[in-house]
Amino acid sequence: GYTRPIVSTSPAARMAPTRAPRPDRLVRALSERGGVSARALIGSNLVADAMSLRALAPTAANALGRALMGAVLIAVGPSAEAEDQSERPGSEGESVQLQFRGDGPLGTVLAISDARGRVRGTVDQPGADLSLADGSPDVARAIGLGTLTVVRHRPGAREPYTGIVPLTSGEMAQDITLYLTESEQTPSAMGLGVAMANDESAVVAAGFLLQRLPDASDAELARAEANVRGMPPLSDLALTDADGDEILDLLLEGLGSRARTHSEPIFYCPCTRARALGTLQMLERTELEEIVASGQGQEVCCHFCARAYALAPGEISPLLTPN
Repeated sequence: GYTRPIVSTSPAARMAPTRAPRPDRLVRALSERGGVSARALIGSNLVADAMSLRALAPTAANALGRALMGAVLIAVGPSAEAEDQSERPGSEGESVQLQFRGDGPLGTVLAISDARGRVRGTVDQPGADLSLADGSPDVARAIGLGTLTVVRHRPGAREPYTGIVPLTSGEMAQDITLYLTESEQTPSAMGLGVAMANDESAVVAAGFLLQRLPDASDAELARAEANVRGMPPLSDLALTDADGDEILDLLLEGLGSRARTHSEPIFYCPCTRARALGTLQMLERTELEEIVASGQGQEVCCHFCARAYALAPGEISPLLTPN
């Protein structure tokens, strides 16, 4: 493992889930001719924030980190300029949910991001851990084969848009690319990289998304494909302190860049006491009656941020009253 910590995920930090989130950087731009959209993300801190909230084995942490960044890269949209000119996905108020449901030991990996880059996620089996021969996390085998479900909630839409593609490799970036190409008919290339110290005391993470726009020329596409093939490992770039602009420079080399849009994604959970109470409405009436009668109340724990809400019987009893 590397020796220079980037961000801390110490046991002390794990005990403080309410500390202020730390921003990362997402950079978006179109190529000079407008045929290619590029997004580059440094996500080290949002992944570290997710790791600090609960104990995660290295493979589970790696998979969750990739899912979080993948959700941000899709949800935030191509660029401010592209959003002004079209109705492409990524508009203000939209949210995107990625659900990797494979037959590997991780179970389901879930990430949800809004168009502002506020993202949260969880893993069914946070203790699952598989390694490659070199000791690095074997995310592909830990996820296994199954399905990737992408749900887009768009403002004003009656129903969310849902797309489902098979998990053909377990490599999350490849599976998301398959979804974007087949379900949204947007040829894309994505990269996601997470690296952490052997003792999980530090983590770095980076990702990118390159997409063809309707006016792309063959020459632009050929150059973009060559740039993607020549990209060094993203975790290596993050370890050398490369920022989002430098990654975007590599993606758009020879293509030029229009004005760039910068934003700061964060790990963010919107859970509240009221929402926790609302989840109890899914219980049978007899179960609610037993909880109230016991006089002990009920604890509800958020799957995303691990915050626990101790709900007293007096708070639960109104749920038994018909509206």
